Amino acid sequence: MSDTPKPPSNTLSLKRETATEAPKLEERLHKVLAQAGLGSRRALEQRISNGLIKVNGDIAQLGMSVKSGDKIELDGRSFVASALTEPARVLIYNKPEGEVTTREDPEGRPTVFETLPVLKGARWIAIGRLDINTTGLLLLTTDGELANAMMHPSSEIEREYVVRVRSPEGEEHVQDELLEQLTRGVMLEDGTAKFDTIERIGNTDSHDWFRVVVKEGRNREVRRLWESQGCQVSRLKRTRYGSVLLPRELLRGQSTELPKTQVEALRTQLKLEKDMPLALTLQPVIGQRRSAKATLHVNRNDNNKHAYHNNHSTADESRELRRFDTLRDDRGRGQGKHHFKDRLTVSGEAAAKQAHKPFKQYKPKNDRSLSEGSPATFQSWYVPEGVSTGPRNHRNAGAGNGAHPNKKSPNPNTRNTQGQQTRKSPYKYTNNAPNFPSDHATPTFNPYGNPGQKTGAGQPNNSGGKYNRNRGPRYP
Repeated sequence: MSDTPKPPSNTLSLKRETATEAPKLEERLHKVLAQAGLGSRRALEQRISNGLIKVNGDIAQLGMSVKSGDKIELDGRSFVASALTEPARVLIYNKPEGEVTTREDPEGRPTVFETLPVLKGARWIAIGRLDINTTGLLLLTTDGELANAMMHPSSEIEREYVVRVRSPEGEEHVQDELLEQLTRGVMLEDGTAKFDTIERIGNTDSHDWFRVVVKEGRNREVRRLWESQGCQVSRLKRTRYGSVLLPRELLRGQSTELPKTQVEALRTQLKLEKDMPLALTLQPVIGQRRSAKATLHVNRNDNNKHAYHNNHSTADESRELRRFDTLRDDRGRGQGKHHFKDRLTVSGEAAAKQAHKPFKQYKPKNDRSLSEGSPATFQSWYVPEGVSTGPRNHRNAGAGNGAHPNKKSPNPNTRNTQGQQTRKSPYKYTNNAPNFPSDHATPTFNPYGNPGQKTGAGQPNNSGGKYNRNRGPRYP
């Protein structure tokens, strides 16, 4: 027999086999920015050359590559490069009047992105724009490459509009000579522009309706073409973008997603890859804390050799917790500032300086506790001078020296010290009948009346306990 020990069988172990890490994606910076829908590749290359983009805190260089996880800064915003694994999606949105095609509007106007479906791991990119007064078809996608290809003038994708036009001053309708001029070409501020197709589809007493087609996406191109000939556009609606039509059943402000087969057909038409490859895109970084720069000070005269990190001693037990006392900006929605009472308002350093001060007691607001002394000094409504409010904590305090509610009242059938008959009281306590402000105004008023006195209705008040004109019971 050999002396070599046998390896133990079925040995328990807490170690897990480490899985091989997937290789990180790496792409050119301008391609990643274009995939995120931040502009065309040529325009982004120009911005990189101008030093307007940073990668991991350093100014980006033309032609450099980025990997997933890199931090990219552009226009004061921070993004993180991440893999885009989901297939491309295209959304059809029926834009109403009054919305702008931008993510944030400095004037606070509503945007089209406020009503779109929420995405996880992607963002909607508008394919072209519509001004605030233009309605109709607006395409949005998660594929930046598809959006750039559809918007680029070299693709020559048709945009069809329905427009209502008021003829030039002095003319009843738009003349055919003016339409021919618009199809030949008109010089605008940014170059020559024209309509590829103009079709008259109707008219009214003061307006003409046309269907027009352009192959460029300049800013307000359709309106500027008509205005160059003295016409005024009163209605403008986009009905088609390339091969995508605006559905008739889609109401304004609603959206519907394009089927996957049509999305693949669009990519094939634009000579893009049929299946969207694994690529990098940008995700915005939100909720970041603005950390202050750390400074370390060492007190050489201290025998204990304590160091101070941001003016806090390293020997302090709460130095780690105090790092999170710095408030960050409130990212509240809407205009105006929100004030919250139960929120940290001082930093940890300021709180440490005030630790030796005694705790100050604050009285609660609207304290309605009774003052010391006579209860008559505390009045919840106006009480004339010389009128007592009765015993404390009794809701039926009357005028005069009322008895305590827990003390038995005298027999109503007995006679008082003057020998007069004591009247019955409906409230059990003889001298504690309710008195209202109107009663205090006339102290001689008696709600039970006097025997034999006439009431307002001419009835004597000895009616055997019956009610009379809502003035309470009458007793003999």
